[in-house]
Amino acid sequence: MRSSRITIEDRRNRLLCSLRSSGTVNIKEIAEELDVSPLTIRRDLDALEVTEGINRFYSGAKIGKTNGEANIFSSPYMRSKHAIACYAAKLVEDGDTIFINTSSTALAMIPMIKARHVTIITNNAKALEIEIPPNINLLFTGGEIRFPKEAMVGEFATNNLNMVTASKCFLGCNGITVHEGVTTAVMHEASINHLMLTRVMGSRYILADKTKIGKKLNFIYGTIKEVTMLITDTEAPQDRIAEFKDHIEVKQVDACL
Repeated sequence: MRSSRITIEDRRNRLLCSLRSSGTVNIKEIAEELDVSPLTIRRDLDALEVTEGINRFYSGAKIGKTNGEANIFSSPYMRSKHAIACYAAKLVEDGDTIFINTSSTALAMIPMIKARHVTIITNNAKALEIEIPPNINLLFTGGEIRFPKEAMVGEFATNNLNMVTASKCFLGCNGITVHEGVTTAVMHEASINHLMLTRVMGSRYILADKTKIGKKLNFIYGTIKEVTMLITDTEAPQDRIAEFKDHIEVKQVDACL
């Protein structure tokens, strides 16, 4: 097991070096260079998207631009996502069972959770790429895997979710507004997200950085009335935040924390 982990770390370090030197990598080309399968490289890049903030696209990855700034693994955008995840992780309590969806911000919570005897139920296959702390029991919904997000969706996943409830949920979104509610750009994920939002006995948290606030996407998976708290960053538009505060609790975290 140890040699396998070292191999993974070495390979991902080489991927990062390639990105830093050239700004982009192609999955097919780098797979041949490292003598691994394209699927392995996709998983590596998906993991680096969460931990390092690279910009993934179907055939590869690049150091892209986010909000006009070069995203070189420590951009303000990624610091905001990290700060949101850090705050959310502190809301998990001993013995909680929580839902986490395919959000990269929600996924980043996992290594930060300090509570004991926590069960996480997720449809995010990328969680396999994260080192799971011993205090966490990780369960997957199962279902059809949809790339590139590696989301587990479909009837199998919804049937399994219909058989469980959670103490809390921590869900990302592509957009959230007061009137339209919580939305996603991916049709196949809407029903899964809705179940995770509604099959909760306690608090329901939406994790959304400033780019998601006031934005509406095609598929609604929840209303504002179903949300307990919106966790966002301090750079979110204050006029929009004021609207949300009339309906739900809002926590704004500083990316510098």
